[in-house]
Amino acid sequence: MKKLLCFSLLVFLYISLTGCGVLESKSNVPLEMVAYNSLSDEEKDLIPVSPKDSSVEKVAVSQEIISMMDEDYDKDEVYSVIFNNTESETSGNLVVFLDLDKETVVGKGFTSD
Repeated sequence: MKKLLCFSLLVFLYISLTGCGVLESKSNVPLEMVAYNSLSDEEKDLIPVSPKDSSVEKVAVSQEIISMMDEDYDKDEVYSVIFNNTESETSGNLVVFLDLDKETVVGKGFTSD
């Protein structure tokens, strides 16, 4: 009887925590926020409005962006998060590259405008 009660309590606790979002996975975090959270304070200061003022797309790894990425990254595609209005006189917009798992930052730099 104790085992049944204990099991029932565990099931109830799991359902309660899941319903409240305590056991929520990181994959529900928008990609632009994952990218923003990886930035240094100086890089965050470049963003004039909001991290939501960005463009996100899945792109093929090309020779143009490979120099901004980790050397060990060996997949053919990444997510590119470009923060708008971060360009300066000497560089383009700030860009962060995320792995297809949507959680791992694999590179960052500036676009070549």
